[in-house]
Amino acid sequence: MDKQTVDSLLASMIQSEKGISDLLFIEGKPPLLDVYGILREFPIDPSPLTGEVIGKLADHVIGGNERLIESFKNTGSCDTSYAVEGVARLRVNIYKQNGRRAIVMRKFPSTIPTLEKIGLGPIFYEMVKEKNGIILVTGATGCGKTTTLAALINELNQTQPFHILTLEDPIEFLHPHAKAALSQRELGKDFPTFAAGLRVALRQAPKIILVGEIRDRETMEIAMTASETGHLVVSTLHTVNAGQSINRIIGFFTRDEEVQIRQRLAETLRYIVSQRLVSKVDGKRLLVTEVLGSNLRTREAIRYGESEGKTFNEIIEASSSAGWHTFDQSLLAAREADLVTDDTVLTYCTNKGKIRQALDQFHKRQGVQQDTALSGLKLDIVAPIKIPAPEPAPNVPSET
Repeated sequence: MDKQTVDSLLASMIQSEKGISDLLFIEGKPPLLDVYGILREFPIDPSPLTGEVIGKLADHVIGGNERLIESFKNTGSCDTSYAVEGVARLRVNIYKQNGRRAIVMRKFPSTIPTLEKIGLGPIFYEMVKEKNGIILVTGATGCGKTTTLAALINELNQTQPFHILTLEDPIEFLHPHAKAALSQRELGKDFPTFAAGLRVALRQAPKIILVGEIRDRETMEIAMTASETGHLVVSTLHTVNAGQSINRIIGFFTRDEEVQIRQRLAETLRYIVSQRLVSKVDGKRLLVTEVLGSNLRTREAIRYGESEGKTFNEIIEASSSAGWHTFDQSLLAAREADLVTDDTVLTYCTNKGKIRQALDQFHKRQGVQQDTALSGLKLDIVAPIKIPAPEPAPNVPSET
């Protein structure tokens, strides 16, 4: 399968409709498009896809790269990137399923995302003002962590005259130099592991370091060391909220190290941003976030663990004036803006009982507003016409 054939197929799929996030190639099915979280078939001839066709497509994307071939052989999958000139860049995962090859391609936006464009609030502009420490963006696969990281790096690039170093797997957004100078390095091509890349990064004079993902103890330890020595480290974790993120980090280390790690983390952690994508009323998807920052109560909860009245959720709610917010607060704000339905709010919220009460209050307020609006209406009713009563007959004397 040559480049012209592959590029023509991928371009046709990408340009077929809006809202495409992923392209899937699985034996026994036609090519699939993930459109706003729903799979749709893309018709080709012949259809469905055969193992032979998928194998040829995979071979073309791998392009004889020995690292990718070795990774696929040893682990059953490999990651790389692919560009369709003038159309899109794609992150590609080739993997085995039932002994056969399958491919998923994630489409990156053609332009660098900005904080404003993806709807992130004022608190995110405060994050990029940090001079050191760790900022984590967390969430499930496919929730937009990479896009948020790219928007943060873009804001830093536009506003800070620093050297920004990124360690990525693979490079997803190519940032042009602006006020900052950027060095973008790719796993496997420019460095062997995140831990190794991060270790030597300290010798490359960066002020800001982006690590595509913290996957193990060694990477986390070096990230904390970098943040303690005056660097701002931005990275991701596959966790769903702030509490789970803290527990995941502590879980990288032994019990004997827990007290020390909690102390170091309390001093270095600046923000945890957790993300989810939920269905909008128009069929598209909405990014909802949770943001935990660093204050005295946060540091105390990290050092000694959560307790009654001192959970991360309660700490966030108490600091809403600073721009911190929980998922439930984000969902309720989206509901009040009529972006999502009650069902969506209840599906993705954390505290269902509390959210049901909040939704009831919201609907009561709506009802009062509607009643108030109706009470202000005046009907132009025409007054009934009054018909004068007949005059009494004159008194005529009766004949005798």
